[in-house]
Amino acid sequence: MTHSHSPSYRQPGVVLTDHRFTVPLDHDRPDGERIELYAREAVATGKDPATLPWLLYLEGGPGFGARRFTGRQAWLDRALTEFRVLLLDQRGTGRSTPANRQTLPLRGGPAEQADYLAHFRADAIVRDCEAIRPALTGGAPWTVLGQSFGGFCVTHYLGAAPEGLSAALITGGLPSLDATADEVYATAVPRVERKNLAHYARYPMDVERARAIAAHLAEHPTELPGGHPLTPEAFQSLGILLGGGDGSHQLHYLLEDAFVPTPAGPALSDAFLDGVRPLLSFAGHPLYALLHEAIYAQDPAAPTAWAAERVRAADSRFDAAKTLAGDEPLLFTGESIHPWHFTTDPALAPLRATAEALAARTGWQPLYDPARLAANEVPVAAAVYHDDMYVDTAHSLATARAVRGLRTWVTDEFEHDGVRAGGPRVLDRLLALVRDEV
Repeated sequence: MTHSHSPSYRQPGVVLTDHRFTVPLDHDRPDGERIELYAREAVATGKDPATLPWLLYLEGGPGFGARRFTGRQAWLDRALTEFRVLLLDQRGTGRSTPANRQTLPLRGGPAEQADYLAHFRADAIVRDCEAIRPALTGGAPWTVLGQSFGGFCVTHYLGAAPEGLSAALITGGLPSLDATADEVYATAVPRVERKNLAHYARYPMDVERARAIAAHLAEHPTELPGGHPLTPEAFQSLGILLGGGDGSHQLHYLLEDAFVPTPAGPALSDAFLDGVRPLLSFAGHPLYALLHEAIYAQDPAAPTAWAAERVRAADSRFDAAKTLAGDEPLLFTGESIHPWHFTTDPALAPLRATAEALAARTGWQPLYDPARLAANEVPVAAAVYHDDMYVDTAHSLATARAVRGLRTWVTDEFEHDGVRAGGPRVLDRLLALVRDEV
């Protein structure tokens, strides 16, 4: 591994340093191809970094680079009171050898691209972390904070390399140790329905608004700015907002301004279409779509085979055409990826064959080690959000019971994005739990 860093620079209350590392694409072939990792170090102004322990942050996703903070926002403010923080762009995201429609053709065709992306799951991310840790800490273990998919990575870390961890903190990201992709999406259906019904109970006027928008889209082909077809199914996927703390309110404000009068009759407004576009585009995080089901794959003999689409097809409640033929509320979908994403989104369309190859792929290896987790000695705490739309609460609590010494904070104060919304308070509570202070 090689390591370089930039001169330090400043934002209000914080000193930042950019780090770059080269690591093997395949850690089992250390002499083979190498990729670059990027991470941003943050230290509170006036503190000596050499005296501070490290905290590594793993972002949710998959496919998102670490959050770009300005100064001491959200949970970072609390972390900087006692840690030297490393914000890692996981492989393929942000500034870490990005993988997208522009770069992946450098690998070859769809089969070669799928082979390449098979190295971008939690197991490889954790091996990246262990490769760079000695260069930063001198070999000392560090505290790791994982949000959502970052928590999946932390759970793998606890079983694969616990010697690298002094403590582990997980927010909204305790995965099932053995659920298949089919089981993950089947358990999501009732949660997503509950979020829909709660939204409509709060905003009953949105029932007719959502139906009217879907009916308009069914009759009038519509494109978002940038050439993204807005089909009824794509419109339904705005339900991903319902898993966030203020997502129901965001959705309501979006729907209330959907139509404007025109000489040709009511039309979807430019403002509405422009507001929808960034919510549906995967241009900034294509790995989220490409690897979303692969993060659950653990049976070497079983492909994921578009699990979410098969689960959705078996449940007519989420069929827009059938809903519009009756008088039921239109149900929005949640955190799921479907084949049509790779035809409607210009950022994904060139990768349709790659997505098909990943959906058909076998040979995936188990990600979690139940025996080592049952013998865990690393202090670990997890925030579990009651009725989290993204991660099944029952799955999370079952895993909590399977990890020796893991302490949970189960709360309905926050939704899935609680570490952002609750910020310092969430981190403070988890640190207190791993230190046995509460």
